[in-house]
Amino acid sequence: QVQLVESGGDLVQAGDSLRLSCTASGLPFSSATMAWFRQAPGKEREFVAFISRSSSSTDYAGSVKGRFTMSRDNAKNTVYLQMSSLKPEDTAVYYCAARFGRPSGYIDGYAYWGQGTQVTVSS
Repeated sequence: QVQLVESGGDLVQAGDSLRLSCTASGLPFSSATMAWFRQAPGKEREFVAFISRSSSSTDYAGSVKGRFTMSRDNAKNTVYLQMSSLKPEDTAVYYCAARFGRPSGYIDGYAYWGQGTQVTVSS
């Protein structure tokens, strides 16, 4: 079965950097569009970033553009989210997601999800 396993979440201070990883199994990873979403307490899950199969296309939510970078290593079935200049409002559970099709920032387009990793940014 498909498994997406996130790691790298931590408690950090504002201004710090952090890198999240998501390793996939049970799916043709190099054919999948991958994305990161996040959900803060009491809020809906929201799009953070996506990356196309070949890394030729990426997109970011406006709130993270210029601070976060998504990348992938198809040889390792892994995607990364490099986060810098973290802010308290970045505090959330970060989820990795996969879909087969064009890159999308819409949550409903993703069929496969990880369990999430907690990122907490203190002020």
